[in-house]
Amino acid sequence: MSRVDAWCWSVRLFKSRSLATAAAKGGHIRVNGVRAKPAQVLKIGDEVRVVTDREHILIVRELLNKRVGAPQAALAYEDRTPALPPKPERILPVFQRERGAGRPTKRDRRLLERLKNLDDS
Repeated sequence: MSRVDAWCWSVRLFKSRSLATAAAKGGHIRVNGVRAKPAQVLKIGDEVRVVTDREHILIVRELLNKRVGAPQAALAYEDRTPALPPKPERILPVFQRERGAGRPTKRDRRLLERLKNLDDS
């Protein structure tokens, strides 16, 4: 028998148990699609959705009451969180001024503005 806030803290979704409790009170933790209270009891096989920096979808495989090491915590759940989309590749600037060259001239500034407008399109 494990509380949802203690379990989320145990598997290292939150840095402290009080943060996990606050997240449950704030509606950021759902168990089987239903908003969870901090003291809600988890069962093996429950789906836990936690919104931290993004939404994590976890299936409970082991009930934990105490915080454990990261390798053991990873065995306590099955992670079904979708992968993050790939970051767009950074476009290297076509026009780059030499460092210490001073203020851009009127011509340089106009060229930079033209390049910025091309990026926005």
